[in-house]
Amino acid sequence: MTSQDYVKLAQSLPPRLLRFFARYPPPPASFANRAPSSAVSTTLNTSSSDPNASHEETTVTHSPPLLPYPNPFQAQKHPITGRWYEPVYSLRRQADLVKLARANGVEELLPHTVKGTQERIAKRQEQGLRVRGTGVGQKVKGKLWERTMRGRLEKRRQAMLEMPKLVEEWKMAGHGRGWKKWPSK
Repeated sequence: MTSQDYVKLAQSLPPRLLRFFARYPPPPASFANRAPSSAVSTTLNTSSSDPNASHEETTVTHSPPLLPYPNPFQAQKHPITGRWYEPVYSLRRQADLVKLARANGVEELLPHTVKGTQERIAKRQEQGLRVRGTGVGQKVKGKLWERTMRGRLEKRRQAMLEMPKLVEEWKMAGHGRGWKKWPSK
């Protein structure tokens, strides 16, 4: 994009975003066509037991670009006194700014925040849907009659399968005379 495109984009932004970017301008690295600053580490595998002894492994880790000012979305610790100061923008205001920036296509220009889209997606993947009983291996508690229904139905099924034998015993004992196995209620 040229500088004229950036000017047009800035003119189309809502006043609230313009005020935010005037106070906390995005770093120049975010305007470049390249990815944000990243750390690249290369390790050389020289194990003699490995068939690919000279195989190089390269890992790229992306980190947010360094800001010339403290991040207004995070709490800051005073370097001398050690006292913590609240973020300039509350979580509710951060969420509003992120929504506004996402609607205007400039969310990546905001400083790092836990309310960002990427953070929310990562948190959802990590924790899943936070409703009790919907996780892997979890069950919803339910009412007592719901929890014990499976056992009762199994007991009824077994009784129905044994019913022909029970009727035969009843007839052999003389229709109740000498009958010792009265069914429980």
